[in-house]
Amino acid sequence: MNRTLKHVSLSKLALCGGAVVATAAVSLFGPGLGRVKAALQDSPKAVLDEAWQIVNREYVDDTFNRVDWQQVRQRLLDKSYSSREQAYTALRKELEKLDDPYTRFMNPKQYEALTNQTSGELSGIGIRLEVGEKTKALTVVEPIENSPALKAGIQSGDRIVSINGKQTQGMTVENASNLIRGDVGTKVSLEIRRDQGQPFVVSITRARIELATVRYSLKQEGKSKIGYIRLNEFSSHAADQMRRAIKNLQGQKADGFVLDLRGNPGGLLQSSIEISRMWMGDGAIVRTVDRRGKNEEISANQTALTNLPLVVLVDGNSASSSEILTGALKDNGRATVVGSQTFGKALVQSVHNLADGSGLAVTIAHYYTPKGTDISQKGIAPDVKIDLTEIDKQTLSSNPKLLATLQDPQYSRAVSVLEKILLAQPNRPTTGKQASVQKPQ
Repeated sequence: MNRTLKHVSLSKLALCGGAVVATAAVSLFGPGLGRVKAALQDSPKAVLDEAWQIVNREYVDDTFNRVDWQQVRQRLLDKSYSSREQAYTALRKELEKLDDPYTRFMNPKQYEALTNQTSGELSGIGIRLEVGEKTKALTVVEPIENSPALKAGIQSGDRIVSINGKQTQGMTVENASNLIRGDVGTKVSLEIRRDQGQPFVVSITRARIELATVRYSLKQEGKSKIGYIRLNEFSSHAADQMRRAIKNLQGQKADGFVLDLRGNPGGLLQSSIEISRMWMGDGAIVRTVDRRGKNEEISANQTALTNLPLVVLVDGNSASSSEILTGALKDNGRATVVGSQTFGKALVQSVHNLADGSGLAVTIAHYYTPKGTDISQKGIAPDVKIDLTEIDKQTLSSNPKLLATLQDPQYSRAVSVLEKILLAQPNRPTTGKQASVQKPQ
């Protein structure tokens, strides 16, 4: 029996990210097509044609940047390929003609890395590593919360002498991470040196670990209790983590919030919508337009978790889903935006898994802020503009502990803006209908 693909809204299907984030959107193979899929896996040309068909069907520009897309297919299928890599190279060259860096082919390893990234999970033991500046030793920055490493007693500052018997002297963090990661349920053996004590060996079983994309704390700044939340990426777990952060900070009697989106390259479109709804009681969030000119407007749905004053921090690396959230909060008067002009990515991608395990990211729509602004290549202008100097950037880069302190000029300005709002609205309600935010200049 044949099954037809039902219409799925962009908010359920599509992805938004910086230069690299995306995840699987559509499977091209229905029931009963297993033998066809198996045949495709052995044919580089079939995979090329599969990729061509997806672009032909979904790409946002139906002129394909004035490229004869039918002729592209003919060129791809007329060639002979001695290896998959040669076929992959040919496909990449043809995709470059679209002049769209976000529509791109990924080999199986790249595709797996990207889908793992947006899943917000990894298979490993859950530690953050660095090479000590003075010791040059592979060192644990911190074990991740609820991770196998934390449960095994691994501590910040522990030096890893060897991994499965392989000495780490001169090893990069990337190479060490590759050795430590592995299949869920398998074990890795770490030789640890702690302080000046003798080395000891710890055997840790790998597990699936949810990565923290949200970090938060309650900060006492003058007379104000400020709920500070930093969101690094819109992964599949970001909304749940944001929900916990807002509720916990409200439980600690925060007076207002600073939401830090600096450096956030984007991620899943649905995640940005869910998070927008946590801050907004009503109003439009984003409008998308596909190749056929079909508009879809996505709005808040009366599920806001807080009505407390909000300041959003952005910079030139705040992109895509970060800009959707920022644009929604700004255009609806829900937040004051502080920092630098954002990146300016107003395109939506879906990512497809191909028959041989490779992947294809395809731009499928353009998006606009609630007021109809096209931010493409322009970004969002903050309400209160403050750019970091080169000295500021070097200082914060060399000493990350200064981020989100009063020695961080953008955070410091965000605090002063929030304090002015709090002073102007001393009896602001914490529940009920969403109120507009006064925007000091």
